Amino acid sequence: MIGKLRGVVDSYGDDYVILDVGGVGYQVFCSGRTLQALPRPGEAASVQVETYVREDLIRLYGFAGDLEREWFRLLMTVQGIGAKVALGILGALSPTDLATAIALSDKTSLSRAPGVGKKVAERLVAELRDKAPAYASADPAVVHLQSDLAEKRAPQPVAEAVSALVNLGYAQLQASAAVAAAARAAGEGATTETLIRLGLKELAR
Repeated sequence: MIGKLRGVVDSYGDDYVILDVGGVGYQVFCSGRTLQALPRPGEAASVQVETYVREDLIRLYGFAGDLEREWFRLLMTVQGIGAKVALGILGALSPTDLATAIALSDKTSLSRAPGVGKKVAERLVAELRDKAPAYASADPAVVHLQSDLAEKRAPQPVAEAVSALVNLGYAQLQASAAVAAAARAAGEGATTETLIRLGLKELAR
């Protein structure tokens, strides 16, 4: 199996690069984000590679680094997501942004990727949520709260405070982050009213 290629960029296609390695041209399919990061034809480049083998096909997928390749592998484990959609997701979201979106159940951000509708976004969150926090840049407390809200196991005052802020026009993620910060400041046993008041102060900063 090929795990990495280093050579000279020969040419580009819509979704691939031809990398000349010792006189052999390898066609490597990449996300739009990775293709944009590669140099011009004639210049040296290297990519991490995932080799995909079927009876009638051998295809190479290239990535800017190990983290992007790891996310490609994770995405491919989700039902209904093939290589094309996985590359589309990685083209729309960086690995860190993708991890954060999944950890926070941010289906709106996930749905911006080509080929990802509401149902696929929900599947991504459901199947990868336990793996995403390790790669995410989000506040762990917000990740935990989003998970509790999704599973309907958040304390009643917390759930009511988030709901109240959402009803005031704030986005779900904004409301969750504000209430998570409010809960830290107020401590256990804080009332719904206290969490709303402190949450609004957080949002006003």
